[in-house]
Amino acid sequence: GLAQANNEELMAARGLGPAKAAQVKAALELGRRLLVESPDQRPQVRSPADAANLLMSEMSLLEQEHLRVMMLDTKNRVLGSPTVYVGSLNTSMIRVGELFREAIRSNSASVIVAHNHPSGDPTPSPEDVAVTRQIAEAGKLLDVDVLDHLIIGRQRFVSLKERGLGFGP
Repeated sequence: GLAQANNEELMAARGLGPAKAAQVKAALELGRRLLVESPDQRPQVRSPADAANLLMSEMSLLEQEHLRVMMLDTKNRVLGSPTVYVGSLNTSMIRVGELFREAIRSNSASVIVAHNHPSGDPTPSPEDVAVTRQIAEAGKLLDVDVLDHLIIGRQRFVSLKERGLGFGP
């Protein structure tokens, strides 16, 4: 099946180049990791790099911006990381409440928000900082800790929390 196919087999399928084949393999691997029966076997996030490593192979080659919410339990184990938005990230387009819907449904203790920059440059824009501020404020109101907002570039990432952007007083 698809899960057992190697990159060459995936590329032999119509329309898949090396980048798409890598994305498919990464998505399947992430899905496998998240479907593990025992919570003790789910990936645990101890740092921004841990979260970025779980998402980067999948998100760094996307051609459009994707916004994902990594949902975590009380021990920072990943419950899931659904894509909640696709398109240009700007405050007028995103309904911040939508970001928390699955997190609330799954009783997540905290979340890490991540989006990619298709250009490959993870440098935060003023709009990224504004969105982060809105998300952090909404998290406080909903009692869901927003631990970070990561911007994924090509094999690089930026943690807005580490840079003090959008999480201030």
